[in-house]
Amino acid sequence: MAADWDEQVQSLGAFIRNQRKLAQLSLRDLAEKTNVSNPYLSQIERGLHEPSVRVLNAIARALNLSAETLLAQAGLASSKKVQGTSTTEAAIGADPLLDAGQKDALLAVYRSYIAGK
Repeated sequence: MAADWDEQVQSLGAFIRNQRKLAQLSLRDLAEKTNVSNPYLSQIERGLHEPSVRVLNAIARALNLSAETLLAQAGLASSKKVQGTSTTEAAIGADPLLDAGQKDALLAVYRSYIAGK
């Protein structure tokens, strides 16, 4: 069970890092926008610390995401569909095999299909 939780925290960290890179923010930029220290954010992104709900909310605001998206990534909220961000978009953003450009391209294609419904 602890291994599952560690994987979840690491997945959340990877998701936050990928979203930060998609937003073209440095770690220092994100630290300034969230009032969270640079080293602590780095530890969150590396899956070494589980952030509080307050920190998750600050990160979500800084990255223009809903807090529910981050909470779903942390396993603290339902991941079916959270306030306009589908699980597909969250999965694309969290995929460590894709670089930022590939994620942008996939998100653009996905959103164009959804808009055409």
